[in-house]
Amino acid sequence: MTKEENLKRLKRLKNIALNLPELPGTYQYYDDQHTIIYVGKAKNLKNRVSSYFHKEVDRFKTKVLVSKIHDITYTVVKSEEDALLIENQLIKQYQPRYNVLLKDGKTYPSICVTNEYLPRIFKTRTINKRYGTYYGPYSHIGSMYAILDIIKKIYKPRTCLMPISKEGIERKKYKPCLEYHLGNCGAPCIGKQGYEDYQQNIDLARQILKGNTRDVQRLLREKMEKCAEELRFEEAEAYKQQFMALENFAAKSEIVSYTISDVDVFSIVNDDKKNAFINYIHVTNGAINQSFTFEYRRKLDETDTELLNEAILDIRERFKSTAKEIIVPFEMDFRIKDAEFFIPQRGDKKHLLELSEMNAKQYKFDRLKRAEKLNPEQKQTRLMKELQDKLKLPKLPYHIECFDNSNISGTDAVAGCVVYKGMKPSKKDYRKYNIRTVAGPDDYASMQEVVRRRYSRIIEAKEPLPDLIITDGGKGQMEVVREVVEDELQLQIPIAGLAKDNRHRTNELLFGFPPQTIGLPTNSELFKILTQIQDEVHRFAITFHRNKRSKHQLHSELDEIKGIGEKSKELLLKNFKTVKRIKSADIQELTGVIGPQKATLIHNYFHLSGEHSK
Repeated sequence: MTKEENLKRLKRLKNIALNLPELPGTYQYYDDQHTIIYVGKAKNLKNRVSSYFHKEVDRFKTKVLVSKIHDITYTVVKSEEDALLIENQLIKQYQPRYNVLLKDGKTYPSICVTNEYLPRIFKTRTINKRYGTYYGPYSHIGSMYAILDIIKKIYKPRTCLMPISKEGIERKKYKPCLEYHLGNCGAPCIGKQGYEDYQQNIDLARQILKGNTRDVQRLLREKMEKCAEELRFEEAEAYKQQFMALENFAAKSEIVSYTISDVDVFSIVNDDKKNAFINYIHVTNGAINQSFTFEYRRKLDETDTELLNEAILDIRERFKSTAKEIIVPFEMDFRIKDAEFFIPQRGDKKHLLELSEMNAKQYKFDRLKRAEKLNPEQKQTRLMKELQDKLKLPKLPYHIECFDNSNISGTDAVAGCVVYKGMKPSKKDYRKYNIRTVAGPDDYASMQEVVRRRYSRIIEAKEPLPDLIITDGGKGQMEVVREVVEDELQLQIPIAGLAKDNRHRTNELLFGFPPQTIGLPTNSELFKILTQIQDEVHRFAITFHRNKRSKHQLHSELDEIKGIGEKSKELLLKNFKTVKRIKSADIQELTGVIGPQKATLIHNYFHLSGEHSK
């Protein structure tokens, strides 16, 4: 590979890394033969993968790895624990060259509830479904041991390895072990604890292992609070630790389930009328070992069902899948020999379908981001289209105007209007307004004056009106703007408002009359651009207000100096900006602005007068 080709390769990989989601997941590096050479996990995929391509990376092994990478794929999951478990499974399956494998092939432990007459509950790394029911695996080993300890203390399952039978108990074949004498076992082997009572305890323990910990947590909290009231703090702390362990344990992975053996999962997400993204996940022995997303282009306006039909046949052939169960999001209109389609409504299989859909959506989002980097106007058009759809506007909101007032107790009252075209600020169209007709602090009347002046002039000049007006405020501001725009000027311009919460943070978009909240996530791109418009008009108006106030303060002090007229004051303001700078200026600096005679007057006023020298 030439130096130029290597630079192109690194640039392409860096772009892939920068467009990865800031979500937990696993990532896979491929060499030039499309062989997986490294599998990793990350709490934040973008940050982790990008770190491999920083200039300051100096580890020899990392440099060698980076030199071999030719492609990157990833799978997003719901938690860091899920990423850890999938990473473990993929490393065992593919044995990538640059991953370190444990010599004994250990995997994360699970908990087994045996199928014996008197079931036992214990930790294991070996899975044999004929022997019992398995829960896990668990990446938080400490939490798993804590749960086993809680189950032991509350439900007292037996721990002995003796094969106990009903007939043996009836013949009194067994003797109680040390655990019974220590109070850790109810001795069902000798009938001290009844069979039904023991099985009920095992069933309750199963509920904990399934994640249904609410009842046990409530019991532990009650005991903790009672011990604290009775000043038994050591016991209270012990119950607290058990309570916290249950909370951690309840957050176990949803990705791996030993009830799922050999399954294909498919989901479809549409980009537009032409493209669709189809994600494929394959699960073997309860663990994900393949996850890919493919882009399909519609040729003859195929429906989602028709496109997914084609994709399922294509992908299963490509990966040589013989899975007998295929999870899909909707009813399919064809059949596959020796396989059955399944649409899950709940449980582990439903979680797998949701995970597949999440990966398809993320792949679509990543493709969109890459396209928008190459063509920024595509992003602006998308945001305008999204805003049009949200507000049901008659046309694309290319031209948006936003207003804001600024004053202190009604003094130096001003307003600003910012203009955005194509979701970008058009600063040459910004306008400042001194409030003329309103006395005192009346934001509503000030807003009406500015809107009236703005659109009366536009009508008179026959200039284009905006496609959308946004007010920096809620229902009240929207109504006073509507009165001017619709009732007075007879204009039909859509009006939206950005309202703030009690902490003065923008938290909702309002539209319509009476105004209704538009469901828009505060972390969405569209909401961020709208708050950017709001912040910009606030900055523009308050900067104008501060400048006007400073100018008045400057003029008020210079008014005391005889022989200094308005023109001289303007020149001083333009060059020095503040009274403080004028005071500190020497004769030569002042002379360069207003001449020697007036410079002497100002210098003497500020420096020779005892009153002003302080």
